[in-house]
Amino acid sequence: MAVQYPLVQAPTAPLAPPVTWGDEIATFIWKKPLGAVGAFIIAVMLLVALFAARLAPYDPYAADYGAQFMRPSAAHWFGTDEFGRDVLSRIMYGARIALFVGFVASFVGCTLGALLGVISAYAGGTVDLCLERLMDILLAFPLLILALAIASILGPAVQNVVVAISIPIIPRAARVVRASALSVKENPYVEAAGSLGASRPRVILQHIVPNVMAPYIIILTAQLGSAILTEAALSYLGLGTPLPQPSWGQMMSGAGRRFMETAPWLEIFPGIAISLAVLAFNLLGDAVRDLLDPKLRGGTGQIR
Repeated sequence: MAVQYPLVQAPTAPLAPPVTWGDEIATFIWKKPLGAVGAFIIAVMLLVALFAARLAPYDPYAADYGAQFMRPSAAHWFGTDEFGRDVLSRIMYGARIALFVGFVASFVGCTLGALLGVISAYAGGTVDLCLERLMDILLAFPLLILALAIASILGPAVQNVVVAISIPIIPRAARVVRASALSVKENPYVEAAGSLGASRPRVILQHIVPNVMAPYIIILTAQLGSAILTEAALSYLGLGTPLPQPSWGQMMSGAGRRFMETAPWLEIFPGIAISLAVLAFNLLGDAVRDLLDPKLRGGTGQIR
């Protein structure tokens, strides 16, 4: 009769506690305080834009000719414009236009550019040559000049502003993502997938696109501030958001430009809003780049 001996389990090391979202956020704040400041400003602007109807003290469209050009006071913190409209309320509602155009234009432009960059890198040959020459043509024009030309053709409207800003972003995203896709394309698992009969769209979507998400996110966050600034410039020139919708760039144009000496608050407060938004997105973009770019990490993988 066989003797059964009790099983003895080898001692195991204690498992490390799971990393929570709170730990990730605390680490990000500790490592990248400027990026955290930018994220906080963006979060506040998003809340103001979402709840502008409840937070705004006045109707941004209602004219009060008895309160024209009132200086900043307890009743009107940011003063009033030439129609007696509250400037603070219009800035709150203008955050909706700025953030909507910034997020949508950056997402559309960077996504299309990333897809074109991946296709160009993977296809190679004539396809790569034609797409790259097209990107060179678009890159020959500064972003604002090309957006200005497109907006002047399409006319002033929010959706036209999104299109006008998205198109100049496409070649910038395409160049960045293509450079990363060229290195990913040479990996053995990509060649193995093709050898096993996987179609080109499947190889691109399942094996290349997931490995170029880091540069895609970096260029996306980097273009957000530029998109908001471009929208403000187009609105200032009369090619952006049409009247009477409040827009930060539009508020600085018109009466803000004509009455700059007698009512400087019409220029100062929208300008501060634009500067804060661009600064916040640039700070967050720099922090995200440092987190995702391997070249900016130390040898142990920790953020410098």
